[in-house]
Amino acid sequence: MTERPVVARTRPYILEMEPGDYFWCRCGRSKTQPFCDGSHKGTEFTPVKVTLERGRQVSWCGCKHTSAGHLCDGSHEKFR
Repeated sequence: MTERPVVARTRPYILEMEPGDYFWCRCGRSKTQPFCDGSHKGTEFTPVKVTLERGRQVSWCGCKHTSAGHLCDGSHEKFR
């Protein structure tokens, strides 16, 4: 059976980000959303490493059901 991620929230996390490496939480269990805090341990989930070459605004998926990697694709609308 395939685990489904927890819906952390039904809208994206829109954040101004600095260049660098980030680990986006895929499981939805992290207390440091939208980033991984290791809460996925014991599940089939692993975080997604995202490298930003320049500072920019990012719409991180909050529902964890996106089909666009770590970015919000509007999938959260089905959970409202």
